[in-house]
Amino acid sequence: MRKQYLEAGRIVGTHGVRGEMRMECWCNDPRFLSGFKRLYLDHGAQELSVSCRPHKRLVLVTVKGVDTIEKAALYRGKVLYIDRDDAVLPQGEYFVQDIIGLSVIDADTHEVYGSVADVLRTGSNDVYEMKDGDGGTVYIPVIPDVIDRLDIDGGAVYIHPIKGLFDDED
Repeated sequence: MRKQYLEAGRIVGTHGVRGEMRMECWCNDPRFLSGFKRLYLDHGAQELSVSCRPHKRLVLVTVKGVDTIEKAALYRGKVLYIDRDDAVLPQGEYFVQDIIGLSVIDADTHEVYGSVADVLRTGSNDVYEMKDGDGGTVYIPVIPDVIDRLDIDGGAVYIHPIKGLFDDED
């Protein structure tokens, strides 16, 4: 089941003396959060009216009503969330949190190999870290030759295993 509120990042400190906060961004790009007017605390339980702007690899967040360094310091360590309804992703892109937990299934034989435990960013392409039933780890490159399709609603990623992915063959 898809989460309605997704982790966007963690407040790591203050910025200046007027209540602005530095947030470690857990999105692909800090610019993604620039258009958001609302972020949330406690898995969506508390709405914050905000403005966000990228700053190096961080996001600077201003929360309405937080106008001093002392008030801003109270947010240190807190995780902020976005509402998935406020986000628009390009066609073919997904939230990492929606991919983690998907069953990894052979597109031809329908054999279930395991489930996605993490999505690693390598630069050239993503890699799905898959845990099999025995606790072993397999790294699946997210490339067209391997990934057949994602079925987020069906809870599966269908793959065409390449030689050597699940065995030690040459």
